[in-house]
Amino acid sequence: MVDLSSAAAAPVTERDWTRGRPDAPLVVVYADFACVECAVANERLGPLPIRRVFRHFALASRHPRSLALACAAEAAGRQGAFWAMHDSLFADQAHIDDPHLWARAETLGLDLARFEADRRDPLVLSRVTEEVRVAMRAGVASTPTLFVHGQFHAGPPDAALLAALA
Repeated sequence: MVDLSSAAAAPVTERDWTRGRPDAPLVVVYADFACVECAVANERLGPLPIRRVFRHFALASRHPRSLALACAAEAAGRQGAFWAMHDSLFADQAHIDDPHLWARAETLGLDLARFEADRRDPLVLSRVTEEVRVAMRAGVASTPTLFVHGQFHAGPPDAALLAALA
């Protein structure tokens, strides 16, 4: 655990993907939908009474489908289904090619033509890459990385962190 409170993640805004009660402990998660450890972190954080903010740390150099998955989640978000797509991507990381993304979008009841156009929109990619830049400035180097009370935690949350958040 490293104290990066002065360089911690950017302040949470209405632009962020957030879920949980506003008065719950805040956990900012930088993650990649193609990262197995991120799926573990998602599973561990799921039942906790926290306010979770998801931010992308999608690096194609580490996972070739990272950017495509991040853009798919953002496209789903434009139709009000970011968290549903988020959960679906982490629940089944073995099926992440385009036909599987279209099937997920269809299952979520999304307009497929709009989903496809949105995930290829340069503004969507710009949002994802900006979050990666912000993460790097905050000291993020791997996924998942969590910021909890201004403290930087690399890797899936361990038992001590989970207990502190419970």
